[in-house]
Parts: sequence; C-alpha cells; structure tokens
Amino acid sequence: MEKAFEFLKTHKDVAFATVEHNRPKIRVFQIMKQEGHTLYFATSARKEVYRQLQENPHIELLAMEGNISVRVVGRALFDVPDEVAREIYATNDVLSRLYAHYTDMVYFRMPVDKLDYYDLTPTPPVLEHYDYDRQDD
Repeated sequence: MEKAFEFLKTHKDVAFATVEHNRPKIRVFQIMKQEGHTLYFATSARKEVYRQLQENPHIELLAMEGNISVRVVGRALFDVPDEVAREIYATNDVLSRLYAHYTDMVYFRMPVDKLDYYDLTPTPPVLEHYDYDRQDD
C-alpha cells in the first residue's frame, strides 16, 4: 500500500471523476498536498467541479505511468484548516498564477477509502486492493 502512496507523490496529475445527474464527469486535476492517506485539492467555487462535489462528494481518481496505475476512491470534505489552505496556495506555483489570493479558492481533502495498485510489468501482474474503511491505518 505504501508503494501506491509513494507513486501518487510523484504523479500529481490525475484523472479526477465526479458525478453529475448520475453521469460521470472526468477531468485532469492536480494533487496539491498529500498527508498520510489523505489527498488535498483546490478549485474555484465558480467551477462546475465544485458544484458537482457539493451535490455528490464521491470521487474516483486515477494516476498512471507505463505499466503502473493507482486508482483511489473517496469523498470530498471541505473542512481544510486555513493554515493548510495557505500552505497549499504558497507551495503550488500554478495557483498564484491563476488566483490573486489564497481565499479566491476553495480547498478540500479526500481521505482514501479504497485504493487499487496495478502493475502489469510482472507475470502474473500485481493487483493489490486496500479498503481503508474496514482496515486500520
């Protein structure tokens, strides 16, 4: 499981899926911070993704490179402390290019509920599944 989280640390651009009217919506998103088994994100309150997460907080994301992929399932929680929001804004250059101040954005976290690590390199391929809502961290 830790190799999956290490993979996510170096593969921050992910396919990020939400739901709108029972239909999946996918876009590229960037993991802004990782703390243990919790991933942090930022977006604008004016964006479609924010509205979708307010209506249905369930998320899936996928990171992939070569023969390795990591799929993560969780839900958006908009309870990010102000000091963490400031840190995310200060340490991610793209945010300051797009938004004048850290308060121009909303920040959310995604505690990992389920995680799949796939490696198609060996024979047989590796598939490891973790259910964090039933297992201790």
